[in-house]
Amino acid sequence: MTDNALPNAAQFVAWFRSVAPYVNAFRGKTFVVAFGGKSISGPLARTFAYDVSLLANLGVRLVLVHGSRPQIEEELREKGLESRFHAGQRITDADTLDCVIDAVGSVYLEVEALLSQGLPNTPMAGNTIRVVGGNFITARPMGVLDGVDLQYTGAVRKIDAEGLKAQLGLGNIVLLSNLGASPTGEIFNLSMEEVAEEAAKALGADKLIFLTDSQGATDAEGNLLDELTADAAEQLARVGEWLSPDLKRYLPCAVRASRRGVGRVHIIGYELDGAVLHELFTHDGVGTVVTRDPLDTLRDAKPDDIGGLVGLIAPLEEDGTLVHRPRELLEREIGRFSVVEHDGVIVGCAALYPYAEDGQKAKTAELACLAVSPEHRRWGYGERLMQHIEVKAKAAGVKRLFVLTTRTTHWFIERGFALASVDELPEEKRHMYNLQRRSKVLMKSLGK
Repeated sequence: MTDNALPNAAQFVAWFRSVAPYVNAFRGKTFVVAFGGKSISGPLARTFAYDVSLLANLGVRLVLVHGSRPQIEEELREKGLESRFHAGQRITDADTLDCVIDAVGSVYLEVEALLSQGLPNTPMAGNTIRVVGGNFITARPMGVLDGVDLQYTGAVRKIDAEGLKAQLGLGNIVLLSNLGASPTGEIFNLSMEEVAEEAAKALGADKLIFLTDSQGATDAEGNLLDELTADAAEQLARVGEWLSPDLKRYLPCAVRASRRGVGRVHIIGYELDGAVLHELFTHDGVGTVVTRDPLDTLRDAKPDDIGGLVGLIAPLEEDGTLVHRPRELLEREIGRFSVVEHDGVIVGCAALYPYAEDGQKAKTAELACLAVSPEHRRWGYGERLMQHIEVKAKAAGVKRLFVLTTRTTHWFIERGFALASVDELPEEKRHMYNLQRRSKVLMKSLGK
């Protein structure tokens, strides 16, 4: 190995270790992955199949749902038939249904072939996963809408969850299409997003993933929205005229699914190679995740958080930003800490230490060990933690809050703290003051 290769090797090892928690967390979980016909006809269809195979081999239980809108349009053009829609729904007459069946069959076989690759020197070499289909979807006609008969356009009536679970339990990938049969034996054209939503809800899936024509949900200025609650996503779907066609269809499904038990709904772009892996195996992801409740929680620390706290503050102790706190001290004083948890990971912390003098109730307290992981500082967690500690201090009758810092003096001054002298510290803290560290003392009055 050359010297130039060493940094890359180190980065690879660090990355490989960083994904281990996700591998452990995802093993045995159920993911429903939905993708339209445009994504499967694009240049990244083959690498998408590689990523699906990788997830399956890592122990993820996968249900794939494919659409076929562009393929249906192509079939209609070849046969000289017109596409007709009403209220966003395709009007599927008998001739159109024949085109739908041909298009769905073609896409289904293409996906199956992609997932059956096993060439040497590819990620699917030695691949042994099985792809299965079946009559897992019972459909019903949508009927007449605003006086227009949609004919063979249908909706999902029922998902055979037990049948799906049986196949997933055998280690098979289940591939569903946008076709369903009714109890009378008629075939109906369904929407891919509804099939995916209903399958995810019936299975109680841990994740529902939509591959879309945009990177994810955005605001009016085009800025990616990393995460949305179901309420926020519902509001965005109502007012987001700028959203892509896929997003306008998928966001309502994401809202309903997250409110009915699906753990996470991810919306990511199919034009990014490896988008599914980026989204699932990196903490920030590359798209938008929709959840019923906010992903981040600010709460009092618990003993189980010790490991997360150590991992968070250790780098800041090493570079001198924070004073070293032995693990034993953290365990004794865990009740003084508050933490921010984002998607199950501790990303910020702060502690409150009251100081009583002359046997009186503490009127002065220290805001200590305020720390946020570098990749999450742009989200305002530091300010939220500071405000949270101030509220706790006021509730305890504290009148003055102080902080000792060597690196972030201006940050605290901008938030209402003022420079003070060591002599203004409580007597107990003055005796503990480290003259070699020479931390700046800042104080803030909390009022009445």
